[in-house]
Amino acid sequence: MKWTDTLDIAIELYEKFPEVDPRYVRFTDLHRWVTELTDFDDDPDKSSEKILEAIQMAWIDETE
Repeated sequence: MKWTDTLDIAIELYEKFPEVDPRYVRFTDLHRWVTELTDFDDDPDKSSEKILEAIQMAWIDETE
């Protein structure tokens, strides 16, 4: 997965952290959790606030 795979990342996070409410996740934690995903294969420095927001929004959609 790359940073642009926001929906796939959100699904993985939802499955890995089912008890977490993504509305309250700090971007520093979100960044770390994404880079620690088994299937994640991208440069950790290529993320941005916009990308992290997109992942967070997709994750919120998955929880609803």
